[in-house]
Amino acid sequence: MTPAAYIDRHPEALLRRLRQLVGIPTVNPPGENYDRITALLTRELRAVGLSADRHQVPASLARRTLPPEQLAYPRFNVLGRLKSPGARRTVHFNAHYDVVPVSGRWRHGDAFSGREQGGWVYGRGTADMKGSIASLLLALEALRATRTAPLLNVEVSFTADEETDSTLGSGWLVRHAPISPDYAVVMEGGEGRTVCCGHNGTLWLEVTVQGRAAHGSTPEKGVNALEGMAVLLRAFEAYKVTLAGRPWRTPEGRVQRPTVNLGGVFHCGEGAKINTVPAQATFTIDRRVLPREDHAAAERELRAFLTAAARLIPRCRVSVRKISENYSSFSSPDHPFFTAMARCVTAVRGERTRFNVSTGFNDMHFFAHHLRIPTLGYGPGGEACHGVDERARVRELIASAKIYAALLTSFEGTETGRPKARA
Repeated sequence: MTPAAYIDRHPEALLRRLRQLVGIPTVNPPGENYDRITALLTRELRAVGLSADRHQVPASLARRTLPPEQLAYPRFNVLGRLKSPGARRTVHFNAHYDVVPVSGRWRHGDAFSGREQGGWVYGRGTADMKGSIASLLLALEALRATRTAPLLNVEVSFTADEETDSTLGSGWLVRHAPISPDYAVVMEGGEGRTVCCGHNGTLWLEVTVQGRAAHGSTPEKGVNALEGMAVLLRAFEAYKVTLAGRPWRTPEGRVQRPTVNLGGVFHCGEGAKINTVPAQATFTIDRRVLPREDHAAAERELRAFLTAAARLIPRCRVSVRKISENYSSFSSPDHPFFTAMARCVTAVRGERTRFNVSTGFNDMHFFAHHLRIPTLGYGPGGEACHGVDERARVRELIASAKIYAALLTSFEGTETGRPKARA
């Protein structure tokens, strides 16, 4: 029996695992039930033939990274390995196990039920991205059950905190874990006949405008920070035009441009009252950085623009704080690793594969930017990610399992040394 035939005959194994995973509410923030789910994932990797260990992030690092209210929730990452006889290269599969909080009224049972209905599995994390984990585990189970040795050594990581910033998840993994991959598959970003070869980066800043409070009946005695913030926001119209003049065509032929989103979060300082001149106004900036851009240069440009714009409000003091950043990533789809994945997707799906660059970000950049290895994104995907009635389609979960198994049994790597990705 081939691995693909085994996968077709054992969908219940995938659905059982997915229900188990969804049934553990790994909500982040604050980071609930990480201990419980990583213990399960470690057992599952061992059950399908990998050596597996669970790594707890040191408390000292957690204290430097997490807000105080999250320190009671320890962070864990799971790492599995399979050494294949004769294999000279190693592929690393990565998925995060944390999920966003739940809101709204779900029509298909509890948000953590994992209920199957009409060819879909419903529940928080089914699409993002516990479905990918279940697909990979079935692919590995199929290889073991059919005694099919992969042509590559295999590393698997299930990591924490992607829904915040991944610092203690994939960020910790690439810096501290004993891994040495030549290629990486982050199991999201591409789905269907589309394989993701990169994603945009982010630069998140918080801008604070400081004025001077006064009584609302004598506004001339104060300096209105809200009005100062409005001046800054209007100045961004010219900056948006500048960014729009920098198009980049992705491998699939779609044109992307750098973008900036203002005020995802905005607020006033303490002591605000309707009859008070606001002394402080704060807003956030979400700058999306294309793979073709230099991330550091993009930040310098944005900060220089803010410095110049601040001169328009000389009575206010403007300060800028970096919240976080995620680097963009891009690996050429001409690389043999991508060619092999495209063949697997086409063989399973019967459709010609295309390559995309995601406007959002995921954990691909940790492998492509920090390890500088060819990194692609592919998984079963789904619908209503982060929303009510999040769901994954059963046939896509099965198809992804077949594609992962096909990649492991059809690609043995290149012989020209460890290839590098362009960050």
